[in-house]
Amino acid sequence: MRNIFYWVCLVGVSFPASADEPAAGATREALEKWFEEDTLTKTNADEINEGSLDFLNQAPVGEALHHHQNKVKITAESLDEGWAQLEQCHDNLDQAAAMQITFRDGYIRDMRVTEQRNIGKAWVEGSSVQLSKVGENARICLQAHTRALRFQDDGTYVLVNGPYMRKFLDGYYPMRVSMQIEYPANLLKVGTVTPSIQPGFALQQQEGVVGFDALFEGELRTSIQFEATH
Repeated sequence: MRNIFYWVCLVGVSFPASADEPAAGATREALEKWFEEDTLTKTNADEINEGSLDFLNQAPVGEALHHHQNKVKITAESLDEGWAQLEQCHDNLDQAAAMQITFRDGYIRDMRVTEQRNIGKAWVEGSSVQLSKVGENARICLQAHTRALRFQDDGTYVLVNGPYMRKFLDGYYPMRVSMQIEYPANLLKVGTVTPSIQPGFALQQQEGVVGFDALFEGELRTSIQFEATH
């Protein structure tokens, strides 16, 4: 087994801080600028991705792709406090001697590991989950509360996530991220979603539920705006 250290950066994270996170109350233009940072320089197909965002039409053939799954539940209380319920799972983690799942300090609480498979040890340490002896076909799930919902000056709310990435040393590799968000349809409706729908980024929506499925390499940042229904 390789002796590597691997970062998987997820909902509410700040590492690596290659771009400043938008402040609470940021305008739509500021959110779009934040999303576009670090995504302008493309690499050749035969080069290691160094951080640019490239959506993929299909998964690499013969590769068990790391699949990162999120379920976020926004409640009426979330609109006042900003905290939402989070369930998160990872399938097909890369085999490694050590790995960590990191969140931004102050933006995660009540975190606990709920399921693990083919992992020697998994434990919560501060705002991270530490993993050791990650084997083939590994899976881990956790529950927590995340402070990802922000109230904007224009009266809307925005759920900002990312950067999502699968990183080893200086290279970024393909991964899949799925997000499902439940929200009170009597209080909120979905507004602008960033990035826009395109090959490699599919949006699913029904009353009270919005989500996306992304296949990419590099760093993915997302924002989903909610408007008050009355």
